[in-house]
Amino acid sequence: MNKTAVKRKPRAPKPEDALLGVPRAVDMHVGARLRLRRTLLGISQEKLGESVGLTFQQIQKYERGANRVGASRIYEFSRVLDVPVSYFFDDMNDVTKATRGRRIDLKGLADDDQAELGSDPLARRETLELVRAYYKIEDPKIRKRLFELTKTLANSQNAS
Repeated sequence: MNKTAVKRKPRAPKPEDALLGVPRAVDMHVGARLRLRRTLLGISQEKLGESVGLTFQQIQKYERGANRVGASRIYEFSRVLDVPVSYFFDDMNDVTKATRGRRIDLKGLADDDQAELGSDPLARRETLELVRAYYKIEDPKIRKRLFELTKTLANSQNAS
């Protein structure tokens, strides 16, 4: 039986085609959470990649949101990084939630929304160093006392 190829007209470009190379806000959030947890634990991109059978370049792409992280890979990361799967979606800001997983034009974000994304205290090097130093304290009683002292200092500053 001889079938002839049917030539189809190319489809008309859709408005969202212009955003095909733009990462999705959710992917960027998941990548940021992956990077945060990895750095809090002091794990290099290379070591994390080795533990799940990936190159460090692939980890970089996930962390930037350039590549989407599949469900099975998120599950693997949750096991290696000792967090629940939900960790990667925690603390998602309203702008990201509003996209409902769709691509967004980052140029369309308001300046204050961008400032909000960049001012996350958990993403600062100082925070990471503080957490690492805290967990280097082996005695749980001393760690607990330091934790209570820190809370007291923070509360006394807020009260005045």
